[in-house]
Amino acid sequence: MLKNEGGFTLIELILVMVIIGILAGAVSLNISGRVTDANVARVQSDLRVYQTAIDLFQLDNNDQLPKSINDLVGGKRNYVKEIKPDPWGNPYQFQAPGKNKRPYELFSAGPDGQAGTEDDISVWSD
Repeated sequence: MLKNEGGFTLIELILVMVIIGILAGAVSLNISGRVTDANVARVQSDLRVYQTAIDLFQLDNNDQLPKSINDLVGGKRNYVKEIKPDPWGNPYQFQAPGKNKRPYELFSAGPDGQAGTEDDISVWSD
């Protein structure tokens, strides 16, 4: 006579593993879109900080813009502690004068790392 031992059958275990796999897949798809959103939000935040630092630099230097974004670090006054790369590892781009009668351009080249493409993220909201 077989004893009725408490436990799970192989089919029950496989079924539970399949369900867990499906749930893990759904969660990972949902999270991957959030990473991109978080990176864009970080770039926008960094650009606002650098824009404020550029404005302060101008006030302290007789309305002169920095020659590069690296001029905001060191010198007489540290306007920012350091210039970090964007979330994709690319340097932030600074050009003065800017396009369309703007005093300067400040932007990230975006995920593709190529300036002038559709995924660029600019300090100016066009």
